[in-house]
Amino acid sequence: MCRVKHVEVEGLRIAYERADEGPPLVLLQGFVGNARSTWSRQIDDFSDEFTAVAWDVPGAGRSSDPPESFTLPDYAESLAGFLDALGLQSVHLVGLSFGGALALEFYRRHPRTVMSLVLASAYAGWAGSLPSEIAEQRLEQSLRASHFPLDEFVATMVPTMFSSAGAIDGVDEFAASMLEFHPAGFRAMALACAADLRDVLPEVQVPTLLLYGDEDVGAPLSVGQALHAAIPHSERVVMPRVGHVSSVEAAERFNLEIRQFLRRLNHDLAQP
Repeated sequence: MCRVKHVEVEGLRIAYERADEGPPLVLLQGFVGNARSTWSRQIDDFSDEFTAVAWDVPGAGRSSDPPESFTLPDYAESLAGFLDALGLQSVHLVGLSFGGALALEFYRRHPRTVMSLVLASAYAGWAGSLPSEIAEQRLEQSLRASHFPLDEFVATMVPTMFSSAGAIDGVDEFAASMLEFHPAGFRAMALACAADLRDVLPEVQVPTLLLYGDEDVGAPLSVGQALHAAIPHSERVVMPRVGHVSSVEAAERFNLEIRQFLRRLNHDLAQP
């Protein structure tokens, strides 16, 4: 049974959940919700085979807010400090949406720490994956939404997170967690997500799984296709009738794809 724990990293209090069993599987949330609402089904399911670790990214959940000037490299260095504090020297990284961009930036700076990447509903940063006018509009809308009353913020964001047929239980739990969002932290993550990480993609030299829902309006299939074309050793899976937060909406399929990917990887590494 995992429980919420905390560590201090460069003056930031970071909350996380951890369930221990095997190789470290580190789960990086998007810029809404928190670790528990995004990853509850993964922490519980993967704990039979992996050391599943999910952090509340600085600026969300039970973690403290970073300065609003925090950049994506700053987040990556916070993640490096977090892993060091937990004694995790070699990890599988799973990043959803903003967490995918963070995983790529972390790989750029600490490639020897990463055994594999799973990028779900991920971007090479908004500027690296979307037309410039759309990327600018996405940032402007996010910054404006950060000032909305809580109920209006949730009503604005939820339709972009799930398909029209999203599982009600998971959606309701996720929406409830959004009522605890940190406006300043949300703005910092939005500004960081506006980065352009296209130069990182061809440098990725670890096995990479790309997971996308075919009803994702935030990171449409064309985004995943571009990442697949640019990242060596990558494979892409499209999940039907699934929106942006696939770890919640299609948890069983999401977990199965990751488990099979990591088992294939371990099998290949075991071959003489």
